[in-house]
Amino acid sequence: MSLLEVIATTVADARAAQRGGADRLELVTAMGEGGLTPSIGLIEAVVEAVGIPVNVIVRPHSRSFVYDADDYAVITRDVRAIAKTDANAIVVGMLRANGEVDTGGLARVIEAADGLPLTFHRAFDEARDLFSAFETLLRFDAVTNVLTSGGKPSVLEARATIARLVERAAGTRCAVLAGAGLSVDAVAPFVASTGVRAVHFGSGVRVDGNALAPVDEARVRRVRALLDASN
Repeated sequence: MSLLEVIATTVADARAAQRGGADRLELVTAMGEGGLTPSIGLIEAVVEAVGIPVNVIVRPHSRSFVYDADDYAVITRDVRAIAKTDANAIVVGMLRANGEVDTGGLARVIEAADGLPLTFHRAFDEARDLFSAFETLLRFDAVTNVLTSGGKPSVLEARATIARLVERAAGTRCAVLAGAGLSVDAVAPFVASTGVRAVHFGSGVRVDGNALAPVDEARVRRVRALLDASN
């Protein structure tokens, strides 16, 4: 069965995604900036409102994925606070200026997460070498998902890359989570051609495909049906 993750920005989004058949949520605020850290109040409210796992992004700003000491101080404080809620996982990503994964920063987040698993988000797509970056992430047991568009603006332009990453992830505890640019109509052939077992939807399941609009329950339900039929 393919896993369907949907971005939520409000409690209403979360409820609509769950009713539509989402398996998991990624909770963010400021979706127009690519997603920033939501408030503790929103995290707690969403976790209370739904019965599916809620993964929470921790991203202090949208300037870049290269963080300084002050950024990491904020990130680790947020992660510690989220770890005290009933959130399922932390969603985070960090790079060095040379385009490599910032392993030191990642280790700090893992320590602060106090056992919560991590999804490494689309900072991955800005890495200098995606396959080298993936090998680096595989060294961290806490990283259980890598969200990626295969280094392209749309994952639909990167089928071969996604297929290679899926092949590399086989037999590990880390799943490739394909997202960005997926549409309802494209999801089934995309899954079939890449072998990916987890997909991530943002604007593709929102009203009129607008990133700032609410989650469209009917679109989520349609994606769920298509994924189930493709298994």
